[in-house]
Amino acid sequence: MTGLSVEMLAADPEPITSAGHAQLGIAVLAGIAVIVLLITKFKLHAFLALTIGTLALGAIAGAPLDKAIESFSAGLGSTVAGVGVLIALGAILGKLLADSGGADQIVDTILAKAGGRSMPWAMVLIASVIGLPLFFEVGIVLLIPVVLMVAKRGNYSLMRIGIPALAGLSVMHGLIPPHPGPLVAIDTVKADLGVTLALGLLVAIPTVVIAGPMFSKYAARWVDVPAPEKMIPQRTSDDLEKRPGFGVTIATVLLPVVLMLAKALVDIVIDDPENTVQRVFDVIGSPLIALLAAVIVGIFTLGRAAGFTKDRISTTVEKSLGPIAGILLIVGAGGGFKQTLIDSGVGQMILDISEDWSIPALLLAWLIAVAIRLATGSATVATISAAGLVAPLAADMSTAHASLLVLAIGAGSLFFSHVNDAGFWLVKEYFGLDVGQTIKTWSVMETIISVVAGGVVLLLSLVI
Repeated sequence: MTGLSVEMLAADPEPITSAGHAQLGIAVLAGIAVIVLLITKFKLHAFLALTIGTLALGAIAGAPLDKAIESFSAGLGSTVAGVGVLIALGAILGKLLADSGGADQIVDTILAKAGGRSMPWAMVLIASVIGLPLFFEVGIVLLIPVVLMVAKRGNYSLMRIGIPALAGLSVMHGLIPPHPGPLVAIDTVKADLGVTLALGLLVAIPTVVIAGPMFSKYAARWVDVPAPEKMIPQRTSDDLEKRPGFGVTIATVLLPVVLMLAKALVDIVIDDPENTVQRVFDVIGSPLIALLAAVIVGIFTLGRAAGFTKDRISTTVEKSLGPIAGILLIVGAGGGFKQTLIDSGVGQMILDISEDWSIPALLLAWLIAVAIRLATGSATVATISAAGLVAPLAADMSTAHASLLVLAIGAGSLFFSHVNDAGFWLVKEYFGLDVGQTIKTWSVMETIISVVAGGVVLLLSLVI
């Protein structure tokens, strides 16, 4: 949230409603129910559903409509201001990686060194690296041809190869910034991005191992299907005369991660805001500068290395921004819904409930995210909404525990993808599965990710 928005909201001492817990609880359930109904039954775009659901929430909570609109507008604006540019920069970097053949170079290099029993581990490694800068749907489109070709040429079970790749992408999407959900949650609960990134990677490693290579053994037994021939499209780099090298591609992809982690490490070691070294790292390790640096470097190490002209690079950048318009609107509307939740007093209600019921804050955050995920089908909507509900719980938390709160929300947001999730149908169609087979593989895998990541987060909270 921007400083301006905080000041504006802080300047208004009166909440938009003074409804009791019962009325607020009904308002929250009704607002979420409206969103779910509009998305699932009427197939309305999530941006419109969130907007209408927010107004329903405010009205049922007893808020003056003008106040509810002000809260929604303030939340939408502050959310887009906080993470919109980061999402755009991530999209540009991902598009450069895909169009230049850099993603294919990573895939081909790792696969050339892998074989036999190591292949599922190679797939999870590929997906995790590529999944860092790419949105989930883009990652699937990039990786599916590789999964299908490896399964066919190496005579592997499709699930043995596909599940590790999907697990790597999904874990990155739910837990690791600069993906939209984690970014918004970090902004909402005022967590430290570098610490969240470091802890997120720590949580991601055992999660992706269990849900990927290990679970794929069972998934391959439950669902034994061949790779569908018709779904093997031409790869991006097949039309290129040259493409960037493996080392420089990996370095470019990991540059923003390294800069943000370096900032977090320097903050821990020095812990002096006036220190020159810390101030320098606070700048270069900020998400905006780290991603901007990666994009600028990527123009040369990816675009120019693939032989792209200035016009081709400009076109690639331009094409990367169009597809994220819908994502930005959904994220922004989710921020508006979140702010309305906060201003209506729902955050305080959650605080009171957690004290009365003695539910650990991290478990409560996970459960709320699970409920919204099951209802809406969207991991991003679940993350944004749950973050708005539990944000007050982070007020007295340490830096590490605030980051763990973000990760608990992210873990819950991945629980049991089913028929109201676009990702469910994407996986079903690409892998040539029926609904039952998709549930046995993809849906179960997502649930394993959610439960394992949530468990690791709770364990970490006991030791840090």
